[in-house]
Amino acid sequence: MSLAERKRLLVATELTEAALQLLALKGFDAVTVDEIAASAGVSKRTFFRYFASKEDVVVQFLSGMGGDIRAALAARPAGEAPSVSLRHAVAVPLAACTDRHPEHAARALRVVRLILRTPALLARFLERQAAWRETLAEELAGRRGLDPAADPYPRLAAGTALVAFHTTLELWSDSDAERDPLELLDRAFTMVAPALDAHDRGEAAGRAAGKG
Repeated sequence: MSLAERKRLLVATELTEAALQLLALKGFDAVTVDEIAASAGVSKRTFFRYFASKEDVVVQFLSGMGGDIRAALAARPAGEAPSVSLRHAVAVPLAACTDRHPEHAARALRVVRLILRTPALLARFLERQAAWRETLAEELAGRRGLDPAADPYPRLAAGTALVAFHTTLELWSDSDAERDPLELLDRAFTMVAPALDAHDRGEAAGRAAGKG
């Protein structure tokens, strides 16, 4: 990165952090762009160079989360069971929730609650998850040599993993962060793993039958 790019990234990160924490503490409707800019130490004009609105801060934050999930899936070993690869991928955004520093975990909880309990933001979160499903399905299809337009498996598997992820966030938030989100995710994937891996078992059985 150039110096200018690093500076831009730093400002965007500070704005995002300031916005998310103010919105989480005071409520989405109670916070103004002026307050966010002041908290980040920049002008209102600077804020609008980076974001179209305070809602756009959350949308861009969610977009980054989706990119992290896909990158994590792409980095998993090629021959790994789909349930294992998908579990590791959707666990990436939960890492902040398991931070051992109480203040960090508390900030993560506030942001999760902000998104889940603000109807407009929850709608955007679900919208982003629909987009994530498509990108994860593409990644799964490429890894397994499937046509996502013809085979329902990639979309079904990606959707199932994201439902497990969303359910984990809800349970963790409802518990006031008393429950470990990664343990909750493990429990969820224990339930859905047989369905996620059934496609591979079926293909293996078909190959064995063909050899017989």
